[in-house]
Amino acid sequence: MSRQARDEHDLVERLVAGERAAFEEVYRRHNAAMLRMCAGFVRNHATAEELVQETWIAVLRNIGGFEGRSSLAGWIYTILLNKARSRLRRDGRSVSFDESGEDNGLQAAFDGRGRWKDMPELWDEITPERVVAGRKVLEHVNAAIEALPSAQRAVLILRGQQGLDTAEVCAILEISEGNVRVLLHRARLAVRAALDRLQ
Repeated sequence: MSRQARDEHDLVERLVAGERAAFEEVYRRHNAAMLRMCAGFVRNHATAEELVQETWIAVLRNIGGFEGRSSLAGWIYTILLNKARSRLRRDGRSVSFDESGEDNGLQAAFDGRGRWKDMPELWDEITPERVVAGRKVLEHVNAAIEALPSAQRAVLILRGQQGLDTAEVCAILEISEGNVRVLLHRARLAVRAALDRLQ
């Protein structure tokens, strides 16, 4: 068992035991991303907050039944997405993550390992002024993520920010590996374009 798997197993055991510090750790790690992702689906911040809160309640109630077939994060995001889908169905709306097709002629900005081929110009030179402006850049990036279509936002948050592996993202969103790649690529290009506009 890898160290990461042992750490997660220990964390789950602490959650099952009702350890408050364990819940606070998981909450801090995921709550903001859950809220961002859910708001992309339901397009209403208050509803997203409600669904995230319902998700945390479900996590606490059902942690004893967590079987470890996915990561803890994958399990939590699956619960969140199921709650969001149920709410959208109840409200007569739906969300689809199926985005077929290739990159529509977009040039690949990342290598095979997910790193920039060409670093955005904004990051070429770090100056004291840019360090001071870092908070503004972060606000701009967050705004760019908020503006993404829900499918791109979900993949970027799950894969890029939360570090879930591709198979888990596919299972959570019920899409193919190819769709994950396309959605992640498009999301990264949109964020990169937003960063380039800061110059």
